[in-house]
Amino acid sequence: MKTDRIDFLRKFFLGCASLACAGNILFRPYKLLPSALFASSSETSTGISGAGFSPSKEAMFYTALPNNRVQCQLCPHQCTIANKNSGTCRVRKNISGRLYSMVYGKPCTFDLGPIEKAPLYHFIPGHKRLCVATVGCNLRCRYCHNWHISQTGPGEVRAYDMTPGQIVGEAIRRGVRSISFTYTEPTVFYEYMYDISRMAQREGLKTSIVSNGYINPDPLRELLTYINAVKIDLKAFNDEFYRNIASARLKPVLQTLKVLKEENKYFEIVNLVVPTLNDDVDEIKRMCDWISTELGENVPVHFSRFYPTYRLANLSSTPVRALERAIETAHSSGLQYVYIGNVPGHKYNSTYCPACNKRLIHRSHFSVFSNNIEQAKCSGCGYEIHGIWS
Repeated sequence: MKTDRIDFLRKFFLGCASLACAGNILFRPYKLLPSALFASSSETSTGISGAGFSPSKEAMFYTALPNNRVQCQLCPHQCTIANKNSGTCRVRKNISGRLYSMVYGKPCTFDLGPIEKAPLYHFIPGHKRLCVATVGCNLRCRYCHNWHISQTGPGEVRAYDMTPGQIVGEAIRRGVRSISFTYTEPTVFYEYMYDISRMAQREGLKTSIVSNGYINPDPLRELLTYINAVKIDLKAFNDEFYRNIASARLKPVLQTLKVLKEENKYFEIVNLVVPTLNDDVDEIKRMCDWISTELGENVPVHFSRFYPTYRLANLSSTPVRALERAIETAHSSGLQYVYIGNVPGHKYNSTYCPACNKRLIHRSHFSVFSNNIEQAKCSGCGYEIHGIWS
């Protein structure tokens, strides 16, 4: 009886959450799957479809194996998947020896929001973005804020039927400056993101991804052709944290950051400081030294406050003083642009000139009150400020 009740509550809250947020790598051209293989779903007048998801795109970056098995080459898990099974992300399925995206054209969320929420502080500050996400994730973070969509699969959460063209058209209609792939891990809906980004570029729209960085170099480089800005969660600077808290490894994320640097792509880094798990000052110092040496002193770094959630609800919130110590540590490593997140109104919500210390962008949480950057330079002393400003 207790198990039945828990299952009922889980399904109830999943439904509420979805309504609230409304060998050789094969780089295959997309192919339509015969619709007869899948149960059809009728579209309601709201544009929301039911649980009968119909995948329509063959996945990119996978290897065909004997006995109708495949190996996905999209992310470092490199899942070997038997026929009729899905990978770790839940959304990429082997059907008769071919890998298909089960969420192409099926966003569970699309809404408007400030770019500061990403957070991307040096990417056209104050502009509105159209946010897009599907279900699924390739990590299992125990503190995931969006677990109700990231830790589910196709059919468990209601979704919209929207082609890439419709997403781009909606962005144009709403007058936003960019489209952002966020809330869940964009890597798992790679093909959908890829097609939207290509169309957006043709229409003069910018794009950004909010990612955990767990993606292989070849797919990442291909995607970056159509992406303007990237935010990477560097969850910790020790492999034990990644294995125990996120079911992943640190090294591939560091590799992703190096690829972004090599490709001269604009990016920012967020480190969510979790009490007792990744808040050691020496570890933060090693991380900041690595960023400064390997990526550059001008990479914006955000230290964000943790709030108890999901499977880490037993921990306390991050003390603000711990975040301030992280800021001091980052400055001692030479990092020029360091921020505190999830503490609205804190001094380090704002951007300061590294040369003259003038407050250039007055920010509180997601709101921008003033911007004194002129032609990518400090309006006071003329120091060049790293970012995308127009």
